[in-house]
Amino acid sequence: MTRRQRRLYTIIGAMTLLSAAVGLVLFAARDTLVYFYSPSEVAQKHLPPDRNFRIGGLVEEGSVVRHPDGTNIDFAVTDLKTRIMVRYTSLLPDMFREGKGVIAEGKMNADGTFTASSVLAKHDENYMPPEVADALKKSGRWKETGAPSPAPGGTTQ
Repeated sequence: MTRRQRRLYTIIGAMTLLSAAVGLVLFAARDTLVYFYSPSEVAQKHLPPDRNFRIGGLVEEGSVVRHPDGTNIDFAVTDLKTRIMVRYTSLLPDMFREGKGVIAEGKMNADGTFTASSVLAKHDENYMPPEVADALKKSGRWKETGAPSPAPGGTTQ
């Protein structure tokens, strides 16, 4: 075997090992990926019930129902086109409010409700999660706020 053939076989072997390693990493990462969808996208895609994903939008006004046990909460998430009912069994974040942005992670039930394992609420008045803002822009319901926020002294920045 010549030096050139050994080099060729070494390169082919290294490429095969590298391809196998990349394939294994992608296969392992497949189960840990969590995709984000707006309510309209969830309605269009008909996602399987065992798939974990995130849904985001605004908490629909008047949709929050707190059950007597104190931990079960039902609410609707909307992108102002479609609404998805969400059931959450835990304590909600302090910033959770009707009409405000929210992202819930969990799975879709066969009856069309979303069972959330975690709920994230926006952290201040000017913040909107990028995914939620993009979904609202796509729906044509996004309202830009161009005015700068007032500084602590009462003047604008």
